[in-house]
Parts: sequence; C-alpha cells; structure tokens
Amino acid sequence: MADVFDALASAHRRQLLDALRERDGQTLGELETCLPLSRFAVMKHLGVLEDAGLVVTRKIGREKFHYLNPVPIQDVSDRWISRYASPFARGLADLKSGFQQGVFKMDTVKIAPKHIYELFIDATPEAVWAVLTDDDKTPLWQHFNMTSRTEWRVGGKIEFLIGDRAMIVGELIEMTPPKRLSHSFSARWSEDVAGDPPSRVTWELEPVGNGATKLSLVHDDFGGDTTTSRMVAVGWIEAISRLKTLVETGRPFAMPGLPG
Repeated sequence: MADVFDALASAHRRQLLDALRERDGQTLGELETCLPLSRFAVMKHLGVLEDAGLVVTRKIGREKFHYLNPVPIQDVSDRWISRYASPFARGLADLKSGFQQGVFKMDTVKIAPKHIYELFIDATPEAVWAVLTDDDKTPLWQHFNMTSRTEWRVGGKIEFLIGDRAMIVGELIEMTPPKRLSHSFSARWSEDVAGDPPSRVTWELEPVGNGATKLSLVHDDFGGDTTTSRMVAVGWIEAISRLKTLVETGRPFAMPGLPG
C-alpha cells in the first residue's frame, strides 16, 4: 500500500485521477490537456499510477486507453477505515462506484472497455479458477448472495439467481482454464435494465511471483451508455473483494456491521 500512498501524494497525479473519474478511458493525448506539463512528465506520472495499480490500461488498435482502478482504494478502506467506522466505509464504496461511471463519446464507447478492475490474489490461478467456476461457492463470493447455475462448456447457459428468480443470464463464450473465462451478461433484476442489450464479462488470471495471481476483470461491449453499464460498478467491486477473501482464507467476505 506504500505505492498507493506515494502515488496519491502528488497533486498532479491526483488531478489525473480526477480527470479519469470524470471521464474514464482517456488517451495520453487527452490527459496531457489536464496538466501544465510536458508529454514526458505526464507519462511519468501515469507510470507511477499504473505501478500503484490506481490506473490500468488497454491498447485498442494504435491507441492506449487509461482507466481508473478503484480496487486499491477499496483495500485501504478494508484495512483501516472500515475497522473504525463501517458507515464511512460504505460511503467510500459508494464513491468508488462513481469512479467507473464516465461520460463517453459514442465513437469511443464502441471500441473501449467500460469497467476494468485488477487485483492480486495470494493463490495460484488454479485455486482462483476452482472457486470462480464452482456454482456451490457462488453465494460466498458474489454480491447479494446470489446462487449460480451453469453449464460449464462453451455455449452453455449461465444464470445468477436470487431464489428462483434469474437476476443475470448469459452464455459462456470462452473457457481456457485456468487463464480466461468469458460470458455474456444480460441484466434482469429490474425493468430499468431488462431492455438493455447483452454485454460481456471477461476474467483473466495471470500467474505472478511465487504462487500468486493477477486477476483482471473487464466488463464491456454494453452497446452504449446503458442503465446496466451505470449500475454494475459497485457490485463488481464487492464481488471481487469477496472472491479474493474466500480464495485466500477459505472464509466469506463480510463488511463490518453488514451480513456476509
């Protein structure tokens, strides 16, 4: 976490994060206009933010897009703030949802991912994959304690349910154990989202260090700035926090003062 605090110590870097909070998925050229600095200086500041995990990038064609990653800030909350005041921690989690809600030009939406998260898990990709693809463990890591029902094959159906009601439905697009899992995502939890087109969720697991895993989650292909794209951010933050805790400790994640 020292890298996170070092990165946030610079007013220029905080200004870059503010720019991404207002509009996520910007190129270096766009971010240059935020600071009275040279292109090289802005690149160095972005490099510090990437090293701290506060910014993640995706290259699409010849363009490199930068996205704000709220997970390290969630880690700060879980380690210190929530210990003393869970209501404030919940407020911070709500703030994080705003980090992923940018206003995009329509021509950018078509090619750039909308929500990107990265975190490190102290377990092998095989161990993470085993939990991620186990329907029996879904209630322990998924937000709202949803259960899942999956046909574990490409083209198979995937459903997330509360009771007998399907809240999310989709189809498995890719399964490459223990590296990559992708499925479509059609929200059904309210009338507001029922008319949105299907989007796509992709999990990538990369081995790092001594038996650890870098987990990347990309939720994209929304077909525009839909109600679903605006609502899913806070749910994913809690879901991957639950997944990390379960894989590392064998116990479900629970915010202080809140049900697990």
